[in-house]
Amino acid sequence: MHPLAKIKMLDRINEQIKQFESKQLFSKVERNDKHYQFLLSTKARKNILFGSAGSGKSWSLAQYLIFDLALKNKGLRFLIIRKTRPAIKKSCWLLFNDILSQYSIPYETNKTDLSIEINNNTFFFCSIDDPEKLKSIERINYIWSEESTELNINDFMQLNLRCRGKNSTKGQNQLFFTFNPIDETSFLKPLTENINSDVAVLHTTYNDNRFLDQDYIDTLEGLIGQDEAYYKIYALGQWASPEHIIYTNWDIVDSLPEKIDSIEYGLDFGYNNPTALIAVAESDQDCYIDEVIYQTRLTNSDLIAMLENSGIEKVSNIVADSAEPQRIEEIYQAGYNIFPVSKGKDSVRVGIDTVKRKRLHITKQSVNVIKELRGYKWRQDKNGNILEEPVKFLDHAMDSIRYVFLRNTGQVFIA
Repeated sequence: MHPLAKIKMLDRINEQIKQFESKQLFSKVERNDKHYQFLLSTKARKNILFGSAGSGKSWSLAQYLIFDLALKNKGLRFLIIRKTRPAIKKSCWLLFNDILSQYSIPYETNKTDLSIEINNNTFFFCSIDDPEKLKSIERINYIWSEESTELNINDFMQLNLRCRGKNSTKGQNQLFFTFNPIDETSFLKPLTENINSDVAVLHTTYNDNRFLDQDYIDTLEGLIGQDEAYYKIYALGQWASPEHIIYTNWDIVDSLPEKIDSIEYGLDFGYNNPTALIAVAESDQDCYIDEVIYQTRLTNSDLIAMLENSGIEKVSNIVADSAEPQRIEEIYQAGYNIFPVSKGKDSVRVGIDTVKRKRLHITKQSVNVIKELRGYKWRQDKNGNILEEPVKFLDHAMDSIRYVFLRNTGQVFIA
């Protein structure tokens, strides 16, 4: 960009910021009080925000970084990271863009480099598995690691070394780590229990998020009757490690192979829960899994538009959740070869058994599929006995994949 054009662009952004402030929109930003007070008051270098699913950790921290740091200061540098680039693009990058759009905050974005400039402050979105890019980003004031249980102790130490910028608003640079306590062996667990002078810890549950919808609350509270470990992790926000994981027959690959014998799609409908459209491709004796859509609050019109933009051929088989016949019919009328899966007694067990016979290769951009696979487990009763049914939570991609395999068994199940 020409220097004069850059100056004019910055002047325009500064004027928009002043207009934003003059409209007093800061006072209209709705907050979760427990998170907000912690973030405003902490002066610790390392800050840990952990707890249950749906507790508002990520949204609250993104709000704080934007409204209380970037819009009130200049010259700061922020590093937002996850383990992989696909994971950061599908989580924090989208979250920041959603908040900025929701509040009409002026910003400049670079989609190639995954960076956002707000009020002469820069946010870099990066993966921890790209060390060369991390080394090229200097003078970082604030680092946020989302889903920090993906990291190891070496990653943690590298981030600590990177956080050494100037002009911090609190007199020192700060790191923030957000996560669900899903792995008791994590290096983060001792930090939450033996707090020292440079660590501050905030524990929250879904009860601390006043914006959470009742359907999701009911889902979390329903875990108490399904599985003790899941209830501890996702409802109470306590450390636990899921046992009796269902699938171990998988690895991660860069992408789908160029030569594919066949490809079909499984579709699990949702609204408050994610809608999951997953590609299942076969090549020789191997099976490849690729995440196409995994998103909440999709109407059928939204879903059809996303199908049209996805490049999926309309003649391709889409095997969908039979509990939504009207949605299936609407997508069929839009020209797609969609039909319901056969469900009934034993269909879940048979589907899982069929999937377990294959070797699955998951593309690295399928971040939600990978997250579900790592926690998808058999239910246990209160006496610890293993039941022949999975826990019904974080299973939307798992259901989609199972639908395709169920279809290929050729079996019809009677409820």
